[in-house]
Amino acid sequence: MPPTLASLVHHSALKLTVRAGEEHLDAPVRWAHASELTDPVPYMEGGELLLITALKLDAEDPEAMSRYVKRLAAAGVVGLGFAVGVHYKDIPEALVAAAADEGLPLLEVPRRTPFLAISKAVSAAIAADQYRAVTAGFAAQRELTKQALSDGPEGLLGALAAQVDGWAALYDASGAVVATAPEWASRRAARLTTDVERLRDRAAPASAVVAGAEDRVELHSIGTGRRPRAALAVGTASTLGTAERYALHSAIALLTLTTERNRSLQAAEARVGSAVLRMLLAGEPDHARTVAGELYGSLLDAPFRLVVAEVPASAPADGDPFAQLTDAVESAAARAGEALLVVPYGERLVLLVVDGGAGAAACVAYARTLEAGRSDAPEGGAGDGAALLLGLSAPAGPIAAATAYKQADQALSIARRRGRAMVEHEDLAAGSVLPLLADDAVRAFADGLLRALYEHDATGRGDLIASLRAWLSRHGQWDAAAADLGVHRHTLRYRMRRVEEILGRSLDDPDVRMELWLSLKATSSGTE
Repeated sequence: MPPTLASLVHHSALKLTVRAGEEHLDAPVRWAHASELTDPVPYMEGGELLLITALKLDAEDPEAMSRYVKRLAAAGVVGLGFAVGVHYKDIPEALVAAAADEGLPLLEVPRRTPFLAISKAVSAAIAADQYRAVTAGFAAQRELTKQALSDGPEGLLGALAAQVDGWAALYDASGAVVATAPEWASRRAARLTTDVERLRDRAAPASAVVAGAEDRVELHSIGTGRRPRAALAVGTASTLGTAERYALHSAIALLTLTTERNRSLQAAEARVGSAVLRMLLAGEPDHARTVAGELYGSLLDAPFRLVVAEVPASAPADGDPFAQLTDAVESAAARAGEALLVVPYGERLVLLVVDGGAGAAACVAYARTLEAGRSDAPEGGAGDGAALLLGLSAPAGPIAAATAYKQADQALSIARRRGRAMVEHEDLAAGSVLPLLADDAVRAFADGLLRALYEHDATGRGDLIASLRAWLSRHGQWDAAAADLGVHRHTLRYRMRRVEEILGRSLDDPDVRMELWLSLKATSSGTE
């Protein structure tokens, strides 16, 4: 504890006597300063014990003393020491009354006590307090290091919470709560997710203070890179003292060292993962399993899905476009204890995630946030194109990894053409091919193929388009198609010969019939 007015009064060598403001003697003293100026306020910082002899003051004037004391109290001066036996035999009653009215502690300093002795006492007490804080800080550092080495981040958080007499929480790169101490703080920590996300957008090191009704929370980013790797929250009832601040900084340093070490390990794991992926895609599952070992072996033992992500050409070129997706999926997989493979692959990002697992769900959830961002953006704004495009394969195993990559690539191609954030290959395989006809290239082909027939019908010389559609829908059955149209079958035969003449194609060719049917579907889908 820093020195207080009470501790100075109780200092046996100083012989100080309290004349006013007894109820405020617990105020901490930041320094003792002697000044005979009639207005020393411009030179005060607050927290001082001001020492005077009233050399230039009319200490017997009640109005003057009232103004003088009011200004001292407003400036944050915590006490006034008056030396008796110098210019005044006793403290004038005007000054005593003014101090009492303002609640400003007034201390009588005997002639045999020099101001220098008071300054030395304050200085010594401050130094002792700082020494105690530093000593406590080193002890806290040793305890935090011990807990971090024995119990990891959870043990470190527990020791830190005890040191600051509050609570502590650790967040991962996505802003999700990883651990808290004590356990009751988990709900309080979860309410700070938005504040942690804002902190994550700033370059490390970054910090913020969140004042709540129940506590005061300090947020600190963890990591030395451009993007923080984690965040630490510390909640206390009041502002941290010197010893508590030492403990906090020690915890940040230890967590940063752990994070940076993990980044080096992650870089090595990424190189192994890249080799595993290339072996899988090259059709060498046995070699891939050998290289994967225990690191990725569990991922290859169960069905997985392969995700291919790319950045659309319209996206801004600054920053790492895959960072948020990677953070979200890695955090979800880590919390679920799942293996995960994330590999930069040329200008793409490839992920192997457990089928039905948290990583796969995180991919889908991330794509939905992209879709929601596009729908909320104004027309012509930044939301008109997805910030990232993803293709998701069907469940596969190591032997079928190359096929899964082709599936994800095909789904990605559809996502690119449709302007979707994500397309799953299973949706394409389980659905109909007809929605694919909405592609602009397919419609352009259909319009070109059928244009001559539409132009013919526009002259009023027949209805070749409707006749062709009816004939194809009845698989070339003349009577059934003619009945649908309400014409004689000979009329329908004539019209089909005119279609062949105009298009220069034979309707006996199954490929021609297929192209015409799909073209009719493509052109009709644009008007239905």
